[in-house]
Amino acid sequence: MRTTTRRSHRLLALAAVAALTTGVLAGCAGDSDDGDSSSSGNNDSGGKTTLTIGTFGVFGYKQAGLYDEYMKSHPDINIKENVTTRTDVYWPKVLTRLQAGSGTDDIQAIEVGNITEAVQTQGSKFVDLGKDVDKSQWLDWKNAQATTADGKLIGLGTDIGPMAICYRKDLFAKAGLETDRTKLAAQWKGDWNKYVDLGKQYMKKAPSGTKFVDSASSVYNAVLNGESERYYDKSGKVVWDKSAGVKNAWDVAMSVATSNMSAKLKQFDKPWDQGYANASFATVACPAWMIGYIQEKSGDAGKGKWDVAAAPTAGNWGGSFIGVPTAGKHQKEAIELAKWLTAPEQQAKVFAKQASFPSTPSAYSSLKPAAATTAFFSNAPITQIFSDSAKTIPAQVFGVKDQPINTALTDIGILQVEQKGKSPEQGWDAATNEIKDVLGQ
Repeated sequence: MRTTTRRSHRLLALAAVAALTTGVLAGCAGDSDDGDSSSSGNNDSGGKTTLTIGTFGVFGYKQAGLYDEYMKSHPDINIKENVTTRTDVYWPKVLTRLQAGSGTDDIQAIEVGNITEAVQTQGSKFVDLGKDVDKSQWLDWKNAQATTADGKLIGLGTDIGPMAICYRKDLFAKAGLETDRTKLAAQWKGDWNKYVDLGKQYMKKAPSGTKFVDSASSVYNAVLNGESERYYDKSGKVVWDKSAGVKNAWDVAMSVATSNMSAKLKQFDKPWDQGYANASFATVACPAWMIGYIQEKSGDAGKGKWDVAAAPTAGNWGGSFIGVPTAGKHQKEAIELAKWLTAPEQQAKVFAKQASFPSTPSAYSSLKPAAATTAFFSNAPITQIFSDSAKTIPAQVFGVKDQPINTALTDIGILQVEQKGKSPEQGWDAATNEIKDVLGQ
C-alpha cells in the first residue's frame, strides 16, 4: 500500500538520521522491511516482575537508558521490550491480541494514525490512565486524541510533530525576497494563501532550475495538519467531502499544483532526496522530525543556507502514545512505568538521545538541539519555534480510514493535477472514486 511505503521511507530515513545527529527530529518510530523482531512474553523470574513493552520501531527508551535507570531504582522490576519494526505488522497483531483478551504486552505503543481506531473500537481493552496521572502535564490536544467519548484516557502521549517552514535563505536572497525568519513569518502569518503568494513572487526571479516548494501534496498536508476538521466529525461520521478543513487544504494545494512554483516531487522518494542535495526547491513544510532529515540529505553544502520560520498556522504531523491493556498481567506496575516513561523529565532525555519532540510542555525549556544542527539552520531558535507551534495546535479528529483517505487525495487527486495536467475537478473526482472504494461505497 502506498501509505505504508511512504511512511517506511520516512521512518527508515529518520532512523539513519538519529545515528548521525541529535538535532530536532521526531521519535515517530521507524519502519523497515522486517516483521516482528522479538516475541511477546512477560514471564516472571528470579523473584522479579517482568514488564513487557510492545513498540514499533525505535522509541528511544532503551537508547536513552531509561529502562536501565528504572530497573536500578526498582530492583524488583525487569523490563523487556518487544519490537515490531513495521507498523503495518504491529498494529493488526495488537488488535488480534486485544480482541482475544490475551497475549498483549503490559504496555502497548499506539501510533497517532491508529489512536482513533483504538479509542473508538478498543477503549474497553485499555486501562483508564486518566485516573492515575496529572493530565495537565500533556498538551490538551494530545490528551484529546486518546480520550474516549465517555472520558477515558487510554494512552499517554509520547512524541509529537509540530510544524514550521524550512527555507533556503540563499535562494530567497537571489530571488529578491525577505530572508529574516521573523519578518517572513509575519508576512504569511495566519494564512497559507499568503505563503502561496510569496511563491508567486519567488518565481518571478527564481534562481535557474529552482522552484518555490517541493510539492503541492506537501502543502496540502501542512495545511490540513493545522485544521481541526479533517475527514471525520466528532461522532465518527465520514465527512471528508464536506469538511471545511479539507476544502481549505485542497484549494491551497490547487493554487500550487496549477502554478509553476512546484518541483512536483513525491515526498520521501529518491528524487525528493536529491532535490535537497541539488537545492532545487526553496521551501518545505517541516515538522520537527524533518530537521535532521533535511540536514542529512542537503549535506555540508547546505550548512548555513537553510533557516526555519514559523508556519502560517500551527499544525502537527506525527506522534505516538503508550497504553496499558486490561489483559496485562501486571497492570499496577505497568501503569507506574508508563507514567514514568512519559513524564516530562524522561521525554527530555529521549529528546536528547533520539530527538523525539515531547508532548509535555514543561520539558520545552530544557530542550537543546545539537550545536551542529543549530549551525546548519543559521542559528534559528528551533526549539522555540516548534514549542510555540506545539502549544497552539488545534485538537483534531481522526478516523479509522484517515490514512487511506489522505493517500487518495494526495497520491491520486493532487498528483493527477500536478504531474498529469488534469484539472482540479478531475483530480478531485479521481480521489473521490478511490475513497469510495476505500470506504466500500
